[in-house]
Formats: sequence, structure tokens, C-alpha cells
Amino acid sequence: MSILKVAKLGNPVLREVARPISARQIQTADIQRLIKDMFDTMREYGGIGLAAPQVHVAVQIAVIEELELQGRQLMAPQVLINPSVEKASEEIHEDWEGCLSIPDFRGRVPRHRLINVQAYDESGKKLRFQAEGIQARVIQHETDHLGGKIFLDRMTDFQSLSYLQEFSRYWQPKGKKQR
Repeated sequence: MSILKVAKLGNPVLREVARPISARQIQTADIQRLIKDMFDTMREYGGIGLAAPQVHVAVQIAVIEELELQGRQLMAPQVLINPSVEKASEEIHEDWEGCLSIPDFRGRVPRHRLINVQAYDESGKKLRFQAEGIQARVIQHETDHLGGKIFLDRMTDFQSLSYLQEFSRYWQPKGKKQR
């Protein structure tokens, strides 16, 4: 397993539309290694999600880290291959986001609170589920990367765009650690 180099804002790979993975490719050693390396890379840099284009591979794979808050599991680790996301309600929620490809910045991004997701997992099993809250936000953020978009493209007001140090000083709720 390896820590991969993360593409930063301005790298053309972040603006490419990622290629789908065929069902038979999912089980190949290269794809399985990429998935493991993506988890290692995400964890190394303290992320909670990572899309393959962020590690210079323009294929439709995203990984999501387990997230707990006050002993309650909010998200389980997950691999999404060729994900398709549709809104499940009209409700939009705006909240803070950051990105490993845009380090040291945070901004408020509107996202659908409830979504329907279809994808394949790392074994090629078809997944269909509904996601809400932080899980829905992370999935939408990562699937945006697969479509060549970054969170800045979704911001409707740049007044909240902040360097991480200033975010921690002025915007972050007291007692809440930022990942």
C-alpha cells in the first residue's frame, strides 16, 4: 500500500470527467490496489472522502472514511464505483466543506440533504441506498470530483471562503475539531 500524490487545484485531472470502470475491471489487482492506496492516502492527509481523480487517476472510484461523532457512527467506510446520485428531496442544506485538493481552505456549500445513490462496491456488488446529512454531503462532494467539479463550483456566496487558520479562529464552532 502507498500514499499517493494528491492533485491540487489547477491540475487538469481535477476538471476531467472520470471514466467508468467495467464490472470485470473491479476485481483486477490494479483497481483493488488503487482502492487500498486511496484509503491510505485519505487517512494520511486527514480526509473523510477521496475521489480517484484527486490521485491523478481519472476513473469513477470514490472512497469514504468512517465518521463518528460522540460515539455515534455517522458514516461507515465505503467504496463507490461508477456512482449515480439523485436528489431524494428538494431540501438543501448549506454547510462547511474542505478538500484535500484545495488544502487550507473552507467554504459553505449548499447540498441536497437527502439523496438516492446507486453504485458498485469494491467486490462488484450493486449498491442502492439513501444517504442523508454528512454522508450525503460527502458522497455529493466526491461524485462532483468524478464529474470534473470542485466544491468552489457549488458555492453560491464566496463571503464564507476562508483559509483554514481563519476558519478555525472565526467560524468554527467552539469545541469542534476540524478535519
